[in-house]
Amino acid sequence: MFGYRVPAPDEAMLISGGRRGLGGAPFRVVTGHGKFVLPVFRKVRFLTLSMCEAEVTETCVTKQGIALHVRAVIAFKVGNDPESIINAGQRFLSDQEQMSVLTGRIFAGHLRAIIGSMTVEEIVTERQKLAAEVLDTSKTEMAKIGLIVDSLQIQSIDDGNTGYIDAMSAPHKAAIRRQAQIAQAQANQAAAEAEQVAARKQAEYARQTAVVQAEYSAQVDRAQAEAAQAGPLAQAHAQQEVLAAQTELALRKAKLRQQELVAEIVKPAEAEAERVRVLAIADAERMKIQAEAAASHDRVALDRMLIDQLPQIVKEAAGGLKGANVNVLNGADGLGEIAAGLVAQGLTILDSVRNNLSGQNGAAQPSDHPEQHNGRLEIQGPAVPCWSRQGCHPTPPGMRITPCCG
Repeated sequence: MFGYRVPAPDEAMLISGGRRGLGGAPFRVVTGHGKFVLPVFRKVRFLTLSMCEAEVTETCVTKQGIALHVRAVIAFKVGNDPESIINAGQRFLSDQEQMSVLTGRIFAGHLRAIIGSMTVEEIVTERQKLAAEVLDTSKTEMAKIGLIVDSLQIQSIDDGNTGYIDAMSAPHKAAIRRQAQIAQAQANQAAAEAEQVAARKQAEYARQTAVVQAEYSAQVDRAQAEAAQAGPLAQAHAQQEVLAAQTELALRKAKLRQQELVAEIVKPAEAEAERVRVLAIADAERMKIQAEAAASHDRVALDRMLIDQLPQIVKEAAGGLKGANVNVLNGADGLGEIAAGLVAQGLTILDSVRNNLSGQNGAAQPSDHPEQHNGRLEIQGPAVPCWSRQGCHPTPPGMRITPCCG
């Protein structure tokens, strides 16, 4: 577009005319974007911001008075800030090639000064230290002209024909030669040892080959001898196997006969003994069961006889009320209570008889046992209680008895 200017990425556009720039500069700085510029009234110039290089070759005298030829390379550029661009533009805008020339001269002076304060040994062995000191001393001057240094590299250091650096390196060269000679001697020794090892291995291989050949010959002789003896040995082995088979057959026959004897004699005898034992156990169990049944039958018969005689016992107990003056209280309930008392008295007598019979186990005196005459059980013992006499027996509940006897 007409009047619109854009600087390159590595350039700064300087617009002069019109209002002043930063800090009263005679131009305005534009980087990274475009700007409308009025023709005729404004003027545009471009300052490079790319990397530049300056080479320095200088003869410097060291602290020891030894002249050294030093070659160095400086990498520098215009600073990116507006102040550095303004300083560089005011100095190098019309002739930007002068930046490399001026930078080389500045670093040459500082290089002479720094080398003059160092020894040859320090310069040769500590090149980074030399470069760092030169950069530090030149940083302020370079900033004044708007330049910044990215790196300083010492390319070479030469003492000309004085031979000082060579003399410095002589001990190291001698040590290196000595190390080389030692390494060569070690290599020769290793080669000799390797040859000896190879010779020993060859001798060992030859010995092993002879041993193997001898073993092969022995194996062939042994195989031939075994082949000659194979026939007789095979016949002897066959006969031995026949004898072993016959022995095994005889053992099997003997074992079979033993099993037949066990089946014919021992087993039947054991079975008969077991049968007799089982029959004896069964007969004893049968007799025990019969005895228990007989005892149980006798007891049941005795209980039945006592039950059959219970009415007679109650009747005899009630005879004691005969002739008594009985006053019944509570009406029908009183009569029921009297009857219940009589029956209870009969049951008490029955339990007493049964307990006596059980405690004596069939060995009591004849007077303590019930006797059966013509199907009737007779009891001998204490008299039936009499309610007719006061104090003989407790009065059943529900009645009042008037004494009938003195």
